[in-house]
Amino acid sequence: MSPDDRGRGVADPARSLALLWGARGPDARSRSNLGVEKIVREAIDMVDTDGLGELSMRRLAQALGVGVMSLYTYVPGKAELIELMIDTVYGETLAAGELPAGWRAALEQVARANWALYRRHPWVLRIPVGRPSLGPHATAKYEYELRAVEGLGLTEVEMDSVVRLVTDYAEGAARRAVEASVLERESGLTDEQWWRVCGPLLGAFVDGARYPVATRVGSAAGAAHGGSYSPEHAFEFGLERMLDGIEVFVASRTTQAQVFPG
Repeated sequence: MSPDDRGRGVADPARSLALLWGARGPDARSRSNLGVEKIVREAIDMVDTDGLGELSMRRLAQALGVGVMSLYTYVPGKAELIELMIDTVYGETLAAGELPAGWRAALEQVARANWALYRRHPWVLRIPVGRPSLGPHATAKYEYELRAVEGLGLTEVEMDSVVRLVTDYAEGAARRAVEASVLERESGLTDEQWWRVCGPLLGAFVDGARYPVATRVGSAAGAAHGGSYSPEHAFEFGLERMLDGIEVFVASRTTQAQVFPG
């Protein structure tokens, strides 16, 4: 077993940056038309279907119909491969197109693009995010998102903080939605089916007179969502309230600039 098959490991910074910013097309010398881009795309398809835990250099080589050592010619190991995979899928957020006019609509589009990204590729949520991805697609994504708050009178640090607030929110909401999907798949019950069974049973144990607010609100929410929780409703509600808060913050900076002009 290769060291890369035992876990992700830690990517070598120099190798990762060279791969991320280098050419990814097919190698003219390879009879199999193999190249970094083809390897990365196959790996993404594999983990989208089977999960990150099923990714190994050996299995990937088999899927591509090449020897495992051929992969190491293009990618040093699994850690560097995952860096490339993450950077590649980050580029998908740019497919949402030009940002609409107005910072609120622009940030809403940023949030929805990130929410959709994590729903399409839930394995990305399993990757530790303590340090940012430094690839070209990740950089283009960051540039794209920052343009939503350009020209609002915010400092550079505030611009970064607002964008990270929105993207972190979308990531957290998507994580909860993915967890709900996993639970549904493993239990064999949708949330609506689970609630239909457990709701009446809970009523036999919970004293409505002792927990009047919880009983009233829980029943109303369950009826509205058709279950105990709706990821889509939670995302939409939270997004609007977050943007409301950012609006207050932006307005305060505008007022401050008027009172204390530069």
